[in-house]
Amino acid sequence: MWLNHTDSLQNCLGSLEVSCDSKDINVCDHAFDYWKQMTVELREKGHIIYMVGNGASASMASHFSADLAKNAHVHTQVFTDLALITAIANDLSFDQIFVEPLRRRLTPNDMLVAISSSGDSPNVVNACRFASEVGASVITVTAMGAENKMRQIGDLNFWIPADTYGMAETGHACILHYWMDSVSI
Repeated sequence: MWLNHTDSLQNCLGSLEVSCDSKDINVCDHAFDYWKQMTVELREKGHIIYMVGNGASASMASHFSADLAKNAHVHTQVFTDLALITAIANDLSFDQIFVEPLRRRLTPNDMLVAISSSGDSPNVVNACRFASEVGASVITVTAMGAENKMRQIGDLNFWIPADTYGMAETGHACILHYWMDSVSI
């Protein structure tokens, strides 16, 4: 059973698909190189990487935000403050919990990394749309449905064909670690 599970994970990661709007990038190694280049330039210019997600993806956003700040010396920001989230959800709408703080902080020189197993969470999709409208770089990390909304918005999109949340989250952690390790100093 365990070996079947690890084989499934290997097949899922081996089936990673990448799409990129601004360049002809559809090979995973080229996509990771491009993401690394974007991140290094962002770090050198002192801009910010914002990371968003729900549930386990929010935990991943927080985890990788901390690791990027510590290991890659990148200025990062997540919106995991319970008071902020509940105030925006109560006073405006849950689908605006990321857009509202981004509206006050995000610049065209920044990057949004959006993580979602389904790729269709309204609050994360709205954050991607807003960041795209501002002109910031939008990186999406999704799974499950190949035609998910986030994958249609991002500048650089990483998608794995995971059927379960466990497989999606494990695969996303692998993708994010590979990126973070590539930019660590």
